[in-house]
Amino acid sequence: MKGLGTSPGIGIGKVFLYVEPEINIEKKNIESPELEIERFNESINKAMEEIDYLYKRTLDEVGQDEAEIFTAHKMMLEDPEFINGVKGKINNENANAEWAVNEVANQFIAVFEGIEDEYLRARAADLKDVSSRLLRVLLGIEPIDLMAINKESIIVAEDLTPSDTAGMNKDKVVGMVTILGGRTSHTSIIARTLGIPAIAGIDNILKEVNHGDIMIIDGDVGEVIINPTDEELKLYKKKLQEMNEFKERLKSMIGEESISKDEHRVEIAGNIGTPSDIDNVLINDGEGVGLFRTEFLYMDSDSLPTEEKQFEAYKFVAEKLEGKPLVIRTLDVGGDKEIPYLDLPKEMNPFLGYRAIRLCLDRTDIFKTQLRAIYRASYYGNIKIMFPMISNINELRSAKILAEEVREELRKENIPFKEDVEIGIMVEVPSVAIHSKAFAKEVDFFSIGTNDLIQYTVAVDRGNQNISYLYNQYHPAVLNLINMTIKNGHEAGIWVGMCGEVAGDEKLIPVLLAMGLDEFSMSAGSILRARYQIRNTSKLEVAKHLDTILNLPTAEDVERYIDENILN
Repeated sequence: MKGLGTSPGIGIGKVFLYVEPEINIEKKNIESPELEIERFNESINKAMEEIDYLYKRTLDEVGQDEAEIFTAHKMMLEDPEFINGVKGKINNENANAEWAVNEVANQFIAVFEGIEDEYLRARAADLKDVSSRLLRVLLGIEPIDLMAINKESIIVAEDLTPSDTAGMNKDKVVGMVTILGGRTSHTSIIARTLGIPAIAGIDNILKEVNHGDIMIIDGDVGEVIINPTDEELKLYKKKLQEMNEFKERLKSMIGEESISKDEHRVEIAGNIGTPSDIDNVLINDGEGVGLFRTEFLYMDSDSLPTEEKQFEAYKFVAEKLEGKPLVIRTLDVGGDKEIPYLDLPKEMNPFLGYRAIRLCLDRTDIFKTQLRAIYRASYYGNIKIMFPMISNINELRSAKILAEEVREELRKENIPFKEDVEIGIMVEVPSVAIHSKAFAKEVDFFSIGTNDLIQYTVAVDRGNQNISYLYNQYHPAVLNLINMTIKNGHEAGIWVGMCGEVAGDEKLIPVLLAMGLDEFSMSAGSILRARYQIRNTSKLEVAKHLDTILNLPTAEDVERYIDENILN
């Protein structure tokens, strides 16, 4: 059976079927809204106690970065919009607390599930986790004890929450298989940190397995084998041993340079979505941050974040990096990313609509506030500014004019900042890649955003399951656009990075190296593996294959050619 590998590695163990009891929430009329609100408040206090326990446990057993997930859970329970929404429904409709919690939580969840950005969309799972905990407390339902697992087991479930993952026996759980979930969910992030293989997206898995079945999972390729033969068991046990030996070799990459066999130097950086994510980048010896998504400041609030709040977030990361580069992407919301207080219009094609730089150039008050915060933070580190979703040069020039206005304001106010902050753009729209020779004369760097570049190049909504097979990073047209962008950037004397998922793709890293990519920015857990691969690859040797690869007719041909001629 095949699914999506969300955490690499091989797991061999017995199936532990994790099926939670179905909770049916009915609306009931209550006599005393005051008493029901008191009951709701008590459930929040109880849920807070449970989350505090999970925070401490995760901090001790996993790390600060992962423990911060539960700090975010507490913030959700303290959110005035959520609390007042529940109390309002109890008061206005004489409704029971369970129904009110479920109604308000579902409204919040729907907002996040409608977001295109995979990282932010995955936060819906955290909202479900928090609301499920509240409902369980209100209904007096005891959770299934995953800590009681005492044999090497692979948990099979419809979905697993961060709370489930934090509450399991990590010494005995050797794998996780779910119907739902993705690479950017907090559950997957915890799994990768713990080194537990995980696979998502296998729709009928609960019907195919029984509790106690023997199972093998391979998180690298998303493969599941149920009740394997003796020969399969022998093969995968050997692979598991080799994998463990490879993990030990990866540890030796800490402190090493990211340099190819023929001494071509590159930079391997990490992508982050919140300030606390920086710890994981540093633990994995990242050489900087190639993408700091700033949307969390706007999504985790019921009003626009102040300049001071943004400044503190950017300054925190810049200081942690101690002079290593920090590329901050300006606000990338709009269209599909609903932020209620912005009152954004509903659109037929949100991916192509009023979003990112288009929104910022229209709402210059929002944009300039963010730019002020970034420039102020630049005094404390090596910050670079990156504009997303640029599609023509006039947009870029308008954004640069606003940046100069902000710099002039700060000069007049005698507020310290660095004058030489580099300004770059995301290359994620085909028009920019094709016209990159002209764009390169107007910026200090390019960062190729492959997630959207692929989507726009092959005209595929990557969230649409019916056509997701067409979304393919090996498409020759995509690779030619990437190669063109790198070539034109270098001819203009600027550096070129990449911050999409492709930057950490093991099959494409050698090809990108041969193209001359200067910076690879990826999830923190992929950094050491990428460095190992770079150090064991000759740029010049792979470059001999580049013309052939770029002229192959199909994505399948490209992938096959790389497997047979470069990776072997």
